[in-house]
Amino acid sequence: MQKLHFSVLINAPKEKVWDTMLDDVTYRQWTTAFNPGSCYKGSWEEGSEIRFVSEDVETGMLSRIKENRLHEFISIEHVGMINEGVIDTTSDEVKKWTPAFENYTFTEVEGGTEVSVDIDVNEEYKDMFSEMWPRALESLKMLSEK
Repeated sequence: MQKLHFSVLINAPKEKVWDTMLDDVTYRQWTTAFNPGSCYKGSWEEGSEIRFVSEDVETGMLSRIKENRLHEFISIEHVGMINEGVIDTTSDEVKKWTPAFENYTFTEVEGGTEVSVDIDVNEEYKDMFSEMWPRALESLKMLSEK
């Protein structure tokens, strides 16, 4: 498992950036860098199950909100895959990479907010995420600065 780190400076208060990142409508916009039609089903509340799926077909990831400190930090623990609504948390393929964490840190800086993203990824997805995350964060920046 590899750890990747990405960050972006956004000229907006961290409360606005947080809301833009996690609100259903704007989440769907900034995550098109990963997959058009990306959405989530569930809650960002600590301890809650959340599914990161395609809008039209329930295919994606099953996750849990491991930690949520309002406007400061959120930790997502990915625990399985979903394929057309069928949850898989036990196959050898899933066990290769679970649990995997995706952590967002929101830090006030002069003039705005620094958003840092730290993720666990398999080596085979490193290049893909290294390309996608900067585009996604640039989109989040544009939405947050409106």
